[in-house]
Amino acid sequence: MGLLNNKTALITGASRGIGAAIAEKFASEGANVAFTYLLSEEKAMALATHLAGYGGKAIAYRSDAAQLAEAEELVKKVLEDFGSLHILVNNAGITKDNLLLRMSQTDWDAVINTNLKSVFNLTKVAMKPLMRVGGASIINLSSIIGLRGQAGQANYAASKAGIIGFSKSIAKEYGSRQVRCNVIAPGFIETDMTHSLAQGAKEDFLKNIPLGRLGSGEDIANAALFLGADLSRYVTGQVLSVCGGFNI
Repeated sequence: MGLLNNKTALITGASRGIGAAIAEKFASEGANVAFTYLLSEEKAMALATHLAGYGGKAIAYRSDAAQLAEAEELVKKVLEDFGSLHILVNNAGITKDNLLLRMSQTDWDAVINTNLKSVFNLTKVAMKPLMRVGGASIINLSSIIGLRGQAGQANYAASKAGIIGFSKSIAKEYGSRQVRCNVIAPGFIETDMTHSLAQGAKEDFLKNIPLGRLGSGEDIANAALFLGADLSRYVTGQVLSVCGGFNI
């Protein structure tokens, strides 16, 4: 359909899982796609080649957005390679689960830095080029855990709840410059993270999902397409829960 023709998107943590699904959806809709990876170089290079098959430009960058200097260098390279930036998708995230009394400061800091500080860093350094294009979109990936909390995931829940407050603030600060900022809060999605769940745990989750299944990367990518395209030009500061009804 070409909903993203002539737009450039930057997606963090996109070598696999939800990020890769968003990258493919955007490329299939005409976007040029820049995306980051940290460890999975082989998968990232393969994805870049696959995305280029849709006809646009696709480049993978090794970058840790939790480091401000790396975020600055990343945006600089993207602008050099693509010329402009229209959509920023902050997707990179990790988990290091444990009960509070067993959670180390190292695991707390790692999750907050990767999941939340990276959103601050990239949004900050990308804001000026986003303001220049008119009608830019920032899409931040939170989680239903950020809305509900979860035992054993205090660090993850805090990081994802922080993304929501941050995004609403950015929407208010930069709406006058026609930069939209919205949040997607995925539910339980079939990814590498959920593959490690015991079968009994999956069955317990499914009992509380009205649509009766785990989500797919494409479910999240479709929501990201709506928020990235001009279809959502009057939507900002919102949290879209893509969870099969789990958060009703």
